[in-house]
Amino acid sequence: MKQNADHRPYWDPELETQSRAEWETMKLELLKKHLAHAYANSPWYRQSFAAAGVHPDDVKTLDDLRRFPTIDKATLRERQQALPLLGDVAAVPEEEVVYVSSSSGSTGVPTVSPFTQGDFDDWMDYEARQFWSSGLRPEDRYCHSLNFSLFIGGPCVLGAQKIGALSIHAGTVPSERLLTMLQNFQATAMWTTPSYAWYLGETAIREGIDPKTDLAVKRIFVAGEPGGSIPETRARIEELWGADVYDYYGLSDIFGSCAGMCEEKNGLHWAEDHIHVEVVDPETGEHVKPGERGEMVLTTLKKRARPLIRFRTGDIVSFTEEPCACGRTSQRLMGVHGRLDDMLLIRGVNIFPSDVEAIIRKDRDFTGEYRLIVDRPDHLDRLTVEAERVHGFNGTDEELKKRLKDHIKAVTGVGAQISILDADTLPRATHKAKRVEDKRGEVWTA
Repeated sequence: MKQNADHRPYWDPELETQSRAEWETMKLELLKKHLAHAYANSPWYRQSFAAAGVHPDDVKTLDDLRRFPTIDKATLRERQQALPLLGDVAAVPEEEVVYVSSSSGSTGVPTVSPFTQGDFDDWMDYEARQFWSSGLRPEDRYCHSLNFSLFIGGPCVLGAQKIGALSIHAGTVPSERLLTMLQNFQATAMWTTPSYAWYLGETAIREGIDPKTDLAVKRIFVAGEPGGSIPETRARIEELWGADVYDYYGLSDIFGSCAGMCEEKNGLHWAEDHIHVEVVDPETGEHVKPGERGEMVLTTLKKRARPLIRFRTGDIVSFTEEPCACGRTSQRLMGVHGRLDDMLLIRGVNIFPSDVEAIIRKDRDFTGEYRLIVDRPDHLDRLTVEAERVHGFNGTDEELKKRLKDHIKAVTGVGAQISILDADTLPRATHKAKRVEDKRGEVWTA
């Protein structure tokens, strides 16, 4: 294995440790230039700003941005279909585009995210900064086990290469093959989803491989699901692997990843020099207080190919600007608590799968796998939580039912029906886990 004595704590110390006032000044200058670029070069933004009665010159403070209109995924998809390939939200000609990623197209129409060479280089420099903050170093062997097929997370491996780590482009190979690769290369770090990290660890044990002693993985980067920022889920994966787990956040519409945990693992440091964040009440659009949950609205500050001004992500998040013990001063994402389209309204109470996940994974009498089933018998919403007991549990199912029911009621305010299952009953996810089965005709009807 390579030897390297580079133990500096920061990739870009001047940037990462600047004062909050310096962050705000930097973002305002970037925002003014970016809005002018969008207005001058994107037909859709020029029309959108005019319709809203705003102009880039109106921005004197960051707070002035809230006067500008929002954009969402449906609009991006619509404008792309109206003018293929890139749509009229794009602000550069196709000749300047060197790379595109694409969403999964779960709604039927994948949306393209374009990058100029400068956009791509900026992205990779941030990925290197993020990996460095999580402790990855040139002497590491990094296994990138994310999908490379148009997925925004695929190229992030180049960030690991930028810092000098030996990088293994594994992709989404079968679990048995990935375990063989981890063994043969004695990889010290990898990136996958929380569900798959759990599944892969369990698969290793079934194959007679102890992840703690037979593999060399000491750092696992996870993204794509809320689990990495749920302490109970992260602790269970860390225990399974004997490795540190770091949560990352990204989205296909800008770049992946946009935030990541440092070695303190207390929130995800935000790419604040690339993306300005607002957290708003999803119904009123008003800003919520720091630390409160709301919908994340993002504005790019540098991405030239397709600027996104006040993009509504649908992610329910909370943020803090409190100092981090690592010395970095950027805003920290304190977790994605769920998505608006994942949120369940049960008799007037909002509940996210992540709320239940934290409860189940804290209780070691459960395997950690679960499923939420929602139906509406007799015109009343009913939530059923399916959870697996561990092998060798010596108590009774009634005891487990009562305990779980009481905990869910205390934390969420929702009275749930509980179904206790044998271990290994629920399907295991090899990518993103599907945790909710909603059998109601209309989710938002109380």
